Amino acid sequence: MADRAPPTPPPGAPDVPQEEWSAIMAGIAERSQRLVADFINRNAIANPVQASAAGMADAVQIGAAFLELTSKMLADPHKLMDAQLSLWRDTMELWRSAALKAFNGTDTPVIEAGAGDRRFKDEAWQSDQVFSFIKQSYLLTSRWIQTTVGDVEGMDNHTKHKVDFFTRQFVDAMAPTNFAMTNPEVLRAVAETKGENLVKGLSHLLADLEKGKGRLRVSMTDEKAFTIGKNVAATPGKVVFQNRMFQLIQYTPTTAEVKETPILIMPPWINKYYILDLREKNSLVKWLTDQGYTTFVVSWVNPDESMAAVSFEDYMFEGALAARDAALKATGAKKVHMVGYCIGGTLLAATLAYLADKGDDDNIATATYFVALTDFEKSGDIGVFIDEEQIKGLEQRMDDAGGFLDAADMANTFNMLRSNDLIWSFVVNNYLLGKEPFPFDLLYWNSDSTRMPKAMHSYYLRNMYLENNLVKPGGITLGGVPIDLRKVKIPSYMTSAREDHIAPWASTFAATQLFKGPVRFVLSGSGHIAGVVNPPAAKKYNFWTNDKKAKTPEEWLKTATETPGSWWTDWDAWLADKSGKMVPARQPGSGKLKVIEDAPGSYVKARAD
Repeated sequence: MADRAPPTPPPGAPDVPQEEWSAIMAGIAERSQRLVADFINRNAIANPVQASAAGMADAVQIGAAFLELTSKMLADPHKLMDAQLSLWRDTMELWRSAALKAFNGTDTPVIEAGAGDRRFKDEAWQSDQVFSFIKQSYLLTSRWIQTTVGDVEGMDNHTKHKVDFFTRQFVDAMAPTNFAMTNPEVLRAVAETKGENLVKGLSHLLADLEKGKGRLRVSMTDEKAFTIGKNVAATPGKVVFQNRMFQLIQYTPTTAEVKETPILIMPPWINKYYILDLREKNSLVKWLTDQGYTTFVVSWVNPDESMAAVSFEDYMFEGALAARDAALKATGAKKVHMVGYCIGGTLLAATLAYLADKGDDDNIATATYFVALTDFEKSGDIGVFIDEEQIKGLEQRMDDAGGFLDAADMANTFNMLRSNDLIWSFVVNNYLLGKEPFPFDLLYWNSDSTRMPKAMHSYYLRNMYLENNLVKPGGITLGGVPIDLRKVKIPSYMTSAREDHIAPWASTFAATQLFKGPVRFVLSGSGHIAGVVNPPAAKKYNFWTNDKKAKTPEEWLKTATETPGSWWTDWDAWLADKSGKMVPARQPGSGKLKVIEDAPGSYVKARAD
């Protein structure tokens, strides 16, 4: 057998002699083998079949969708041939452009990456002929794949959406930036560090596998850089109430007087509350306190096996209603402003409909909804994960886990909605470049995931996303009351985000047509997080308002007024004349509820991992 040829530098790689390049590759292989052997000795991953079983049902569902796609494509061979000719013409144009650049330096790209695409920011993707060709070839091919798949006719909407979404996932995964030999930045690092970046990257990869107990859990930030209660979730306050569902935090006032009506915020229990209290400069709870509001925040428990039977109804009675009663008792106020973020807003809407039917909503001054869905008909890309077969598979996984959805499953789903930003950028940084994750409080919060109780989660997915029952009068029943959102007469403030990929703003707008009380709808710039957490001092993004009633989101936006900066100031102005007189500042524990412990409390510190 002939000896294998020594490895040679790939085209476009830094100018390194072949002998040195061979030595680098040999060194990487040797050290990598030692790392892998050490990992195997330390971590005999129990039952790899079980570790991969969670994804098998999903793979079957995806495979069925693509099988249907294939059959539809083959049923129209002329259309498929036209698509292939289109790709051939694009490829020929790329070769022509590359030849012109090689012969006379003329550089006219056939295709450019989108304005928000940060994968190709390295200068070599533009200046180096080889990497420019690789980039454009990828962009042309990915555009062709997505266009060809998107043009297939005859599939139902859900299957088509699923195929489009997972095609995009495939296209993102195959980007040349994600592979060491086609990423100029990685190749430079290999030459400069003599391969140390790849060895460190492998070490990071094995550490993430270990952290995920055999499932890859990509590190997004330096988690050791943050401590809850010290440099995140650090606004002073006290826990003044708790039950099995949540702890209620009352924040220490920063003004001598406060508005009579307190604010109670219910964040989503899909994540932890401190997205609203990351740092002093971008903390919504700190800002509200500084504006003279007595501010309460619900800190939900991180469920375990004992809470498998906890229902959506329990979140209403032992969550929303218990928190309302506690805030009123702690302050002695007659009314409270209630706020719901994401699923917390969905719960708030259902709770107010329940109270309206009972005639028990007199102590609610206003309701505010942050990026919250009530009509789930057009729920965005999250819908690709929700159909009867997938929910049944999810229920089986929750049973196997002890009655809850593992936090990693929920986190992976949301990360896939923005895979280039929340998956592949970290793969390149951590594993190919061998860099340590950058300390970033938002990504620390994002990695601090929570579990979901089986009963609640199944009910929520079926009744909201799958059957859209919340918008139907009597579609769901809570506490024996058929829920009808049309009975809600409480003044409402709704803020949505223009680039929200979790709660699309055109879908959140539907609530303006449901509630019978006055509704102020405000559209913020950016997405599901940055569109909400946007302090005025940052002077970022804009927001849109419209005092005219509109039946559709398109009609509303067409005549809306754009204002620079944060919507927080608009919300404060809306709340101010609905908040009663000024009263002496209320210290946590000074009312009928006594202090249990210092904020941020103990519930928020329970990690799912």
